[in-house]
Amino acid sequence: MSLMGLVSKMNGGIGNTLVYWLAVEIYNLNTIFCERYIDKFSRTFDQMIQAARSCKQNLVEGSLENSTESNLKLTGVSRASFGELIEDYKDFLWKNGFNVWDKDDPRVLRLRGIRVDTHETHVTHETHESYGIDFGDKEAFANLMITLCTKESFLMDRFLAGIQKSFVEKGGFRENLFKKRNEYKKTNQMY
Repeated sequence: MSLMGLVSKMNGGIGNTLVYWLAVEIYNLNTIFCERYIDKFSRTFDQMIQAARSCKQNLVEGSLENSTESNLKLTGVSRASFGELIEDYKDFLWKNGFNVWDKDDPRVLRLRGIRVDTHETHVTHETHESYGIDFGDKEAFANLMITLCTKESFLMDRFLAGIQKSFVEKGGFRENLFKKRNEYKKTNQMY
């Protein structure tokens, strides 16, 4: 069984979703970026590593919750962490005199159109062939990360809307448990 197949079985099915695959990709790439370009003894290094970890881990933890409310909360934390990472990358670019590429820049449009490999990652410490980005180019690498985090944020917003819709239509964990309890009491009353 592949690593992703094992993850899919272990984490409530979230491992079969694009939001999870992209979160893993961002986590891996963020680690490489931080190891190369962020002072390992700085608070920024720790914050960026933890934000990327939070993105992925809270998504998984939320998917394992029985409570839709808890799932929404943890998935929301994951979504917010992607926003935090975007700001860290923008700060990096600004501090180093680089540009944040406009969302309509041809390079961003090309990156947005690339599909994430859904089964195995091919990240190396030199380049990521799928994106055509040389990791030695700080501006391109940071803008790749902004683009991926923005793409993931869009997907997360849709994912959260789906969870909310399911909650509205089907109810929450406690509500459904209460219904089952009432049904049990009605069918098992002693006369």
